[in-house]
Amino acid sequence: MKSSISNCLFIIGCILTALSVTLTAAPDQAGWKSRPVDWRLSGGSRIKAIHYPPSQPPATLDRQSSSPVTIREKTILPDAASRLTYLDQTTVDSVTALVIDSPPIDGFVPWIAVLATNKRLAELEIDAVPYSSITGSLLTADPQNDYALGIFDTGASAHVMGHDQAVSVGISGSYLTTNTVEITGATGSVDAWVSKPLGIFIDGLSACEPNGVLTDTSGMVGEYNVAIAVGQSGSNLPTAIGSPLSVYYAADFNIDQPVVVVKDGAYYIAPDITFYELSDPCIPSYPNSIPLELRPLGGTTISYVYDPFDYPEYNPTSPSVIVGNSLQSLFFVHSVDLTDGNYSAIDKDRFMLDTGAQITVVGSRVAARLAFDPAQPEFEVEIQDVTGESTTAPGFYIDSLDIPALGNWLSFTNIPVVLLDVASPEGGTLDGIIGMNLFVDLNFAFHGGGLFGLDDPYIEFEPIPFSLPDIAPAQGDGQIDILDLIALSESWLADPFSPRWNLERDIAPSWPDGIINIRDFAVLSQYWLTPSTP
Repeated sequence: MKSSISNCLFIIGCILTALSVTLTAAPDQAGWKSRPVDWRLSGGSRIKAIHYPPSQPPATLDRQSSSPVTIREKTILPDAASRLTYLDQTTVDSVTALVIDSPPIDGFVPWIAVLATNKRLAELEIDAVPYSSITGSLLTADPQNDYALGIFDTGASAHVMGHDQAVSVGISGSYLTTNTVEITGATGSVDAWVSKPLGIFIDGLSACEPNGVLTDTSGMVGEYNVAIAVGQSGSNLPTAIGSPLSVYYAADFNIDQPVVVVKDGAYYIAPDITFYELSDPCIPSYPNSIPLELRPLGGTTISYVYDPFDYPEYNPTSPSVIVGNSLQSLFFVHSVDLTDGNYSAIDKDRFMLDTGAQITVVGSRVAARLAFDPAQPEFEVEIQDVTGESTTAPGFYIDSLDIPALGNWLSFTNIPVVLLDVASPEGGTLDGIIGMNLFVDLNFAFHGGGLFGLDDPYIEFEPIPFSLPDIAPAQGDGQIDILDLIALSESWLADPFSPRWNLERDIAPSWPDGIINIRDFAVLSQYWLTPSTP
């Protein structure tokens, strides 16, 4: 039986709605270069290539230079009227802002380890139950190897698991219903199975050994009695653990402590992510805070829909989502200010925070305020949706993007964005998406919440302390010298599949690129004989 809910975008967090004004066939930009990539976009879509003028290659995470973030006084205008006055006259008010110049076009992927159990409630008890350790019986006999690698995705309104990953953790056969939901992309749709209620539990990649063996499940958190969407054989669905779980927990992202895991012939690089109960006093505290909202407001529980005539099991007919005054809620940044030349879009409150999106997106309304011309892009991206079909979207560089915060505001300059209209859980389309390319220079803690009885969600953050490449001995000796050069040479041209691999020696760019080569040597040379703090 197919779910009767026709618009499944925020039922399963995997639909990308694109309007013709922003999503077109790939134009022929004479003389432009192309680069294949594999970046994640909201709703399970992927960016598979980027096209750009030779004179303006985009800054990407694997090629970005290491440089410290600056904190300085920046003029921040209080409202749209003052902004219009300022364009012709002088300054008004100012606040302290943490300024990040030219962030990369792509950000990190928040990879996590995922396990499933048979824990559920009785029939007709449809609410999910958060639980800060694994409960129930695991669905696989070998959890050290048979676990799923998924994404901690605040932009997904339900949990989704790709077919192969679901089989690996044991979600198959009797754990699936015969009900399906339709996942619609920009060019077509695919069907996914709805699971029976079960338990889903997650932890960061630091729970795994570098060889991919999951050795520590003590830090796993999750929920049980939750139904998820499971990809059918041959489908292109990702594995994403979404807002039905993230509302209950805090996630601490240590961007300056990346973790590399090799599993099934591929390697995965992610920040070290640790999960906490919202009331845990051990959650790291950072000095600056961005208020968030869970919208639409009024969410009360995480529940699935069932067929009242499906006696005696009453199987779910849709995955579990946040329900209350409406179906499906997601996290929104409370205010975003954007300027480009003499144009501005101020105090926009329909920007979704999406940890599952590596890039930042602006919608048509904001693009119109900034006077973007889709026929004259500054770069382009090829987007592959959940059906496997591809289309092209224009990209632009914005002069500034400011996010008000308690403490230092978060401010960016020369920001690459993709022009795309994405459906909103509140109806219509989003103003845009705040992606993880804006957080690559920050350590931060995402605090869930927003359900009835819980505090509002928020993000705390601070800039990553700049550190010199003092890699030898293991804890550093206070000097960039011959010991560091020897250590680098011992791992020369090593990658995560090599026995000579050492993540601490992958020092360039600011985010590990998976190989120790001339870039790392160049960074070492730049700071040769420079004292450092051991």
